[in-house]
Order: sequence, then structure tokens, then C-alpha cells
Amino acid sequence: MAIKNIFLDRYKELGCDCKLSIEIKPSIRVNTLRTDEPELIKRLVSKGAKLTKIHYLKHGYLYESKFSLGATPEYLMGYYYLQEAASQLPVQVLDPKPGEIVMDMAASPGSKTTQIAQWMKNTGVIIALDNDARRLFALRNNLERCNASNAITIKKDARFAPDIGISFDKILLDAPCSGNYAVEKDFFFKKSIDGFSERSRLQKELLKAAVKCLKPGGILVYSTCSLEPEEDELNIDWLLNKYPDLKLEDTGLTVGDPGLTKVFGKKLNPEISKCRRFWPEKTGTEGFFIAKIKK
Repeated sequence: MAIKNIFLDRYKELGCDCKLSIEIKPSIRVNTLRTDEPELIKRLVSKGAKLTKIHYLKHGYLYESKFSLGATPEYLMGYYYLQEAASQLPVQVLDPKPGEIVMDMAASPGSKTTQIAQWMKNTGVIIALDNDARRLFALRNNLERCNASNAITIKKDARFAPDIGISFDKILLDAPCSGNYAVEKDFFFKKSIDGFSERSRLQKELLKAAVKCLKPGGILVYSTCSLEPEEDELNIDWLLNKYPDLKLEDTGLTVGDPGLTKVFGKKLNPEISKCRRFWPEKTGTEGFFIAKIKK
């Protein structure tokens, strides 16, 4: 219990008196590369599922069902993706357009890569990276299932993405992170402050690679499912200090809290308030952080 209290005290200092009683409702993203959205909703409802539109998502629905939505013919045919609500937001903030050149730096298993393809209407090019061959196999299966045909998958450590020699209009870095207590059992007993700092070092390497690959005027969205400032606001503060040609843009989101501009007594760049932080108790989602950066 003492270990848990260390984390809860941290969160309270950061502005959330967390009670850890949140129930995260499951959600889906309708895949318009495979189906018509109203028709799919009608089909699922006819099977006995209850779906509620998530007001801040373009294609997202909460669902209740007595049967598994991961075992329907519609799921197997790629008509929808089982994707948590907050996880659908980074691509929505990135807003990839048809015809653009986009990189997904940590692509497997493919929830966001298939979502990018959906927003691009299967035009342009997506370069999807992952350094694990087994995860790439899952990525390719999901791309095929969801009819995402404009993605090229590459087995590569994204820290070395500049080796590809391509400049990108938009980049998604949904970074490897420490996770959060809302989705990981025994989170408080598995994680440590030192672990957050170690993860932050990797994230900074990935951010440096992303900046090198981004076109002038291009957009980078950085996101994590971590609530730890070492992996979120402190990384963005470091990034803005290191690269004066970068600036934060408003995410356009109405859900979530503004990014923190003071962390454990340290004042950060006030522009970080343009980021969004998702406390599970406040949003009903898993913990999340999103920053939109323009070069």
C-alpha cells in the first residue's frame, strides 16, 4: 500500500485526486475502408449489441454486448477495430490527408496505422515501422484485414528512421511508454520512478529521429498512454528547448485537461498547456497524453 500511496501522492501533486475506481468501457472504431458506418451499426444492434456514439471521436462507439465483438464475421472482415477511445485520438489530432506521406514510428499491432489509412482513404503512402518481426506479422495481418492498402511495413528501430531517407508531411510517434494504472493490473507494484526516467530517454531518442524526418511545415503528433510527466510534459519541454524551430499547436480536442506547465515545482514552457492529458477518473478512458508539434 505504501508503494501505491507514493504514486497517488504524485498524481495529487499533479492535479488529480485519483480514486482508482474508474471503469473503462470498451469501444470500437468503425472502419470505413470496409463498410458503411450506419449499416454496420444497424447490423451490430440487430445482433444484440448496444452502441453509443463517442461525441469527441469521428468513428468511435462505446459498446455493451453479451457476445464477443472480437469474434464476429464483421470483425474478421475488418469492418471495425477494437480500439480504446483515447487511443483513437492521436490519429484524429494528426489529421492525415489523402495523398500525404506519413510515418507511423511504432506501428504494431496496427490500430493507428489502419486508422491513418482510413483517414487518407488509402491514398498517399504510410511508412510503418516496428523492430519486432512477430509484431510486424500482426501489423500486416491487421492491414490486410482492414483493407489498408497504402502502407509499407519495415522492420526497423525507429530511432534510426532517418536512414530511410524520406521527409514526411506528418509523423505519428505513439511512443513505447510505461502504461497506466487504469489498464494494467498491479501497475503500482511493477513500476518505478527510475523506470519512468529510463523510458523517457528512449522517447527522447525517438523524438530526435522524428524531428529529423519531418518536413518544414510538417506535423508531428507525440502520444503516450502514460500519466507520468517524465514521459509527457517534461519530454515536450525538453523538445521545445532543443529545437527552436518547433512549436506546439492546439490539438483541437475538448476532452482531457490542458498539459501541465508546472511539474513538481519546475516551471515548464507555458505553451505546453496546448497539449492534452487524460486522467481516467475525469475522461472515462485509459490514461493518455497527446502533443501536436509543427516544424
